[in-house]
Amino acid sequence: MTGAGVSAESGVPTFRDAQTGLWSRFNAEELASPQGFERDPGLVWRWYMWRLGQLEEAAPNPGHGALAELARLCESFLLVTQNVDSLHEQAGSADVLHLHGSLFEFRCAACAAPHHLTEGERGADSPPACGLCGDLVRPDVVWFGESLPWDAVGDAAAAAHRCEAVLVVGTSGLVYPASQLPLIARQAGATVIDVNPEPGPISAVADIFLQGKSGEILPDLARAVADLRTGG
Repeated sequence: MTGAGVSAESGVPTFRDAQTGLWSRFNAEELASPQGFERDPGLVWRWYMWRLGQLEEAAPNPGHGALAELARLCESFLLVTQNVDSLHEQAGSADVLHLHGSLFEFRCAACAAPHHLTEGERGADSPPACGLCGDLVRPDVVWFGESLPWDAVGDAAAAAHRCEAVLVVGTSGLVYPASQLPLIARQAGATVIDVNPEPGPISAVADIFLQGKSGEILPDLARAVADLRTGG
């Protein structure tokens, strides 16, 4: 399970950190809520198009690559992320579950029909209209006041119930319901491993706490698992 700390090592600012310059005078609810979108869809659209440009300039770091390598080494491996970027996929991870959606995907705010964004729509001052119902298109991410996609939450919880180990990387462990997944796994008998620069709620209940940057620790972990597989 990964959080913002993994992407931060690729230079991707967290949601709060991204509110700099022009955007610092707006509060989070104005930029990332259904109410804010209804009041000023153009403002919200321009904010997300700016963030999309930031993500496109980022590249996977060694931590992303190590997680993709671990997936190849393990018989069963599900990557659950709270991040809305595509850096895990760019690094080669195939089985990725996005709890908070993806900033690279778009849908209608009314009928939820998927929408393929054109280059012209990206540069517009306001969101495009849905080709099916005519309502406005929005980023397919979870906003303040919205529930997480329950199919994704259900799949993640089911994986937590049956896994042998859960590796928690770069997350504060404060956001519900993602924060409950390591607890579910631990109660089911799994080993919980927390990788973080600083101790937090997850490290307090983890069986193993590896303190440091994920881009440094995860490659070592992947090499150790590879050595075990090959008897090295």
